[in-house]
Amino acid sequence: MSGILHRLHLSYSQKLFLLATLPLVLAAVAISVLVAVQSRALAEREIRSLEKQLIDAKKEELRNYVTQARNGFYFIYGSAAPDDQASKDQVMQILSAMIYGDEGFFFVYDYDGNTLVSPRQTDRINQNWSGLTDSEGTPITDALIRIARQGAGYHEYLWPKPSTGKEARMITYVTSFPSWQWAVGTGVFIDDVLASVAAARAEVQLRVRRTFLYIGAITLAALLLVFLSGLLLNIRERRLADAKLKDLTQRVFDAQEDERGRVARELHDGISQILVGVKYALDITRRRLAAGDARAPEALENGIDNLSGAIQEVRRISRDLRPGVLDDLGLGPALKALCEDFSIRTGIETRFETVVFRNRLDQDAKIALYRIAQEALTNAERHSGASVVSMDIRGHTRGATLRIADDGSGLEAARVSNPRGIGLRNMQERMDQLGGTLRILSSRSGTVIEAQVPLSHLLPPEDTAAPRSRARPSKKASA
Repeated sequence: MSGILHRLHLSYSQKLFLLATLPLVLAAVAISVLVAVQSRALAEREIRSLEKQLIDAKKEELRNYVTQARNGFYFIYGSAAPDDQASKDQVMQILSAMIYGDEGFFFVYDYDGNTLVSPRQTDRINQNWSGLTDSEGTPITDALIRIARQGAGYHEYLWPKPSTGKEARMITYVTSFPSWQWAVGTGVFIDDVLASVAAARAEVQLRVRRTFLYIGAITLAALLLVFLSGLLLNIRERRLADAKLKDLTQRVFDAQEDERGRVARELHDGISQILVGVKYALDITRRRLAAGDARAPEALENGIDNLSGAIQEVRRISRDLRPGVLDDLGLGPALKALCEDFSIRTGIETRFETVVFRNRLDQDAKIALYRIAQEALTNAERHSGASVVSMDIRGHTRGATLRIADDGSGLEAARVSNPRGIGLRNMQERMDQLGGTLRILSSRSGTVIEAQVPLSHLLPPEDTAAPRSRARPSKKASA
């Protein structure tokens, strides 16, 4: 999925919207398919049940017609001999007159396949129709005679409607007059039943389509809601980001101005004063040399001492801005030197401990931890009134942790939970940039600051043996 999104070259907001809407669309499609399948299956069962009920009703109606017709002339058939043609003609007349509805009639076939009665299609009378089939190949005459020989039963086939001459599906009930070898029956066209079933199926299809439309409309509304929510959230987040960026920019400017002011004060109060002293010493030396005063070397010596102090001050300021030992020797020696200088300058007892761990920190992590240590020591000097400060750095399975603790008066709870000072906020932001964590635990007995850098900022240890092993073959080769 991520590779597909990457190849589409989508923006972050577009990827987020797609990932939020794709499960919704898939769920809507799955629900739609499930509803459609279940609805169609249920409707098909109901339609088949309806069709069976209607056809059963038609069959029962046909059976009643044949039973009533047989009862109407049974007194003739029951007393007639098998060769009583007069009785046969009388029964045929009765059956020919039994026309009901627009299409209903009775028919009679003898067992040889000859049509004896067909009141609505008289052209078929006295013709042999053995082997007759409909357009689908369904046997008609032979099947009716076979059913009559077996006693009675139903048969379904296509038959031309008397009113239109077009084929329509018909259900026929046929019974037998065995002594006369007749197959007597009647049929009813079930195109109205089929039309009802087709209408029911069409209604089902319409309902399924409506269901799809409803689900689609609901899905579209949900997508619009997600889109609008994402848009509003994006606008809100952008406004918050812009506000944070402005605040951060302002704090960067403030930090730059503070740093410039600090450097300017140190230059003015330290180096400038020392250089003024050097100038005065050199000027006194020049005057004493011109006057032949024997005290000229003494003044020159004072100037040299002042110049040495200026050099040391320049080194201190340079080290505060960017400690060279951090690049040359690493974080541990740089922090140790920082603690020693802090102890000498402030008179506060400072303890430094470290456990050598094989993995190295990358440059961003080293700078961040060093600046956090600087800021923590500055806060301990200016605000805590501490007499002892301890610093510890070590590696572990989760990364590396720097811990600074003092026995000062501690910080207010509000400042710890919501730091407003630029120092604590800078600490937190440095850890946020590295993906690390910063913990500040403060009480009346002191303050503890823990900065943890994740494993992603730890580098593998340097392999110092590899270059030597690679150098040996070259010596052998040169020899």
